[in-house]
Amino acid sequence: MQISLHKNARTTPAVRAQIAASSEPASVLAARYGVTEPTIYKWKRRDCVHDRSHTAHRLQTNLTPAQEIVVVHLRRALLLPLDDLLAVTHEFISDKVSRSGLDRCLRRHGVGNLNALKPSQPVQPHKAFKSYEPGYLHMDVKYLPQMQDETKRRYLFVAIDRATRWVFVQIKPNKTAASAKAFLKALHKACPIHINKLLTDNGKEFTDRLFASRERKPTGNHEFDQLCQSLGIEHRLTRPRTPQTNGMVERFNGRIADILKTHHFNSAEDLEQTLLRYVALYNHQLPQAALRSKTPIQAMKQWHQTHPELFNKRPYDRPGCDS
Repeated sequence: MQISLHKNARTTPAVRAQIAASSEPASVLAARYGVTEPTIYKWKRRDCVHDRSHTAHRLQTNLTPAQEIVVVHLRRALLLPLDDLLAVTHEFISDKVSRSGLDRCLRRHGVGNLNALKPSQPVQPHKAFKSYEPGYLHMDVKYLPQMQDETKRRYLFVAIDRATRWVFVQIKPNKTAASAKAFLKALHKACPIHINKLLTDNGKEFTDRLFASRERKPTGNHEFDQLCQSLGIEHRLTRPRTPQTNGMVERFNGRIADILKTHHFNSAEDLEQTLLRYVALYNHQLPQAALRSKTPIQAMKQWHQTHPELFNKRPYDRPGCDS
């Protein structure tokens, strides 16, 4: 019969049985078998003469079970690499988690291998966006959940550059044309890129296309259109009932939806600050596959080096430096 012993074991099961059955002093037994007295006491207390598992009885982790569920869900849903997932975990879940601890958590739940999580059958790829230089932005509005300290819901205005994936957001109390104009003015001031084209849907805040004429053509008299003209921006509209035309900003709104589902907000200010932190994280720290593993700000700086004429000002690494 084969006996499985720990590689550093000094005694066999037969010797341990003799120790447990002996009434001699521990010092005598320790000298006889060449072990320490604590070892003698250990085998006298035990009911079994075989080695116990050396697996830790308590996991060394800074994540609660509920937080681990959220981390595993993010891993499965977004297929984030370990370093990207660590950045998101530090920002929204727990800043005490180490890289090795997060890796152990993923392995423990069977999601440590990122390639194994990807679908075995290739999914139908999205139609690639036509290659554009920086300056073509997509804009949209997203509903936000109403917080306990609010009397009505608010709206998130989102703009994203097609070439660099740089994102700018603001929260407005409504989605009127006045709010859309205020957002465009703030976007024009904050964006280092010279904005030449802007794509929106057919909402009342952006156009009078579906509400002013039977020909379904914008009159150009809408206040948002007039602001675009004064800023030298060509305002383009998606076809009615085709949200996929504005798919780039819709995909980013999907990221925002994941944040809203996986985070608990204490107040309207907490929600706003969390979204702004995520946008800063997205622009400056999260590499994008579409940008060949560069962050939006890195892609923007690369464009600035080769095509400085497309920019109003030099892009900076740190958010806030260009305002």
